[in-house]
Amino acid sequence: MRHYYDAVVIGSGMAGLTCAIYLRKAGINVLVMTKEAKISETNTYYAQGGIIASKDGDSAALLQNDLLRAGTGYNNLEAVDFFVKEGPRLVFDFLVDEVGIQFSKSEEGKIDYTEEAAHSKRRIVHYEDHTGDKIEDSLIDYAKKRGVEFLADYTAIDLITNNHHSRDPQEVYREREVMGVYALNNLTGDIHTFFSENIILATGGTGNLYYHTTNPVAATGDGISMAHRAGADIINAEFIQFHPTCLFHKDIKRFLISESLRGEGGRLKDHDGREFMKDYSEMGDLAPRDVVSRAVYDMICKTGKEYMLLDIAGYYKGSSPLEKRFSKIYSTCRGGGIDITKEPIPITPAAHYFCGGIKTDRTGKSSLKNLRAVGEVTCTGLHGANRLASASLLEGLLWGKSAAEAIAGNRNVISKKRYDNIPDWENPPNAEAFDPLLIEQDMRAIQYTMWNYAGIIRTERGLARAEADLDYYAHRIMKFYKSAIINRQIIELRNAVVSSQLIVAAALRNSSPAGCHYIRK
Repeated sequence: MRHYYDAVVIGSGMAGLTCAIYLRKAGINVLVMTKEAKISETNTYYAQGGIIASKDGDSAALLQNDLLRAGTGYNNLEAVDFFVKEGPRLVFDFLVDEVGIQFSKSEEGKIDYTEEAAHSKRRIVHYEDHTGDKIEDSLIDYAKKRGVEFLADYTAIDLITNNHHSRDPQEVYREREVMGVYALNNLTGDIHTFFSENIILATGGTGNLYYHTTNPVAATGDGISMAHRAGADIINAEFIQFHPTCLFHKDIKRFLISESLRGEGGRLKDHDGREFMKDYSEMGDLAPRDVVSRAVYDMICKTGKEYMLLDIAGYYKGSSPLEKRFSKIYSTCRGGGIDITKEPIPITPAAHYFCGGIKTDRTGKSSLKNLRAVGEVTCTGLHGANRLASASLLEGLLWGKSAAEAIAGNRNVISKKRYDNIPDWENPPNAEAFDPLLIEQDMRAIQYTMWNYAGIIRTERGLARAEADLDYYAHRIMKFYKSAIINRQIIELRNAVVSSQLIVAAALRNSSPAGCHYIRK
């Protein structure tokens, strides 16, 4: 089937939803597509800590300094300037005043600003430790009220470009432009063709390329891989931020223990109860994430233990009870037999955030005509070599709005005749189904390779090994992809190996350690 929209947003997290809402407000016919059956199943939903917001006594200069310090000087100064001047007030102008989200308040009725690592001010607003799901659910409801159309359980396969897909030979000589996307109906197996002069990728990051991650299983680098195959510029792919505190539990996986626990007094300890962060940084437990992640990883390696401990019991001094302030963490840990009010939490570092991505400007514009991207799938340069805590939700909010306004202010129209020259998807002859266990095995091999050789602490020899292993996996995966009956798992596997190769290649090119790209000589 063939579908036509003014704009198609692929991804339903903070950035994609914000973009879609502002597009709809401008009268643009927009579709939000997600490969998940549940629209809210996104990285945004699982964010706990909060979002940077404006506050009396804070300033753009202070926030800029914190961003640059965390990003170790790799930041795009234009993006940082845009963010610090336009971003923080948008939390109240849009999320609070328009969408109607009410963030947590103190007993005095004032906004309860919290602190996280590398911030010089308590400038982060939150909704207990449910910030992400509160924002996600609220934005979905508001988008539906605004008339945004949603399509769940559709997995994007490939971007459609004029040079590659058109049957008109003259398109080869024109500037490359994106004209739509092929997408799989996960339930029926049918492949649909979606045409639009505005494709916006908001597909999130790459966490699921690693064995330990805080990300949901959907984070397989889809948008990065699709954009790269279409010819878009990908930059800073070596910068993978690892969160230092992911719950280590045999039954509970991918659960983040928010950095705000340390902002509220939590201490990292070894199995003897010794606080160890002062050995690694003068900032102690509130050092930047890359420093803390390496410290925890180093302690795990030195002691031979599988995890370290985060102790909030006895240190918390918040105005509301610990079990209310961190209700999500409290209830999840209790479900796993851990009472955070009485005992420390077992933790391990885990892949958390992709600081690289599709190169975009302040309006989400990529190097390909008609293709914009917003959120974690992009590299605006805001984060540099290491993301400042709680900056990503605000980045998605600000760039989602900016991209929509740029599209609304510069409408592009592709003629029906040019669309007619694009064929529908053609399955390979004699396509066959593949054993899902083989696909799972290859995905595991990629995850172990990335964790062991392109993870928290890297070496040139290890990266070279990763490159060789990934080349082998890619050859095998591409071979059976071309003869397979397409399903979501095969699409994700192809995207995962392509994105992994981009990360490792970038890491090998950059021999200078910086931020969350740490090479041990």
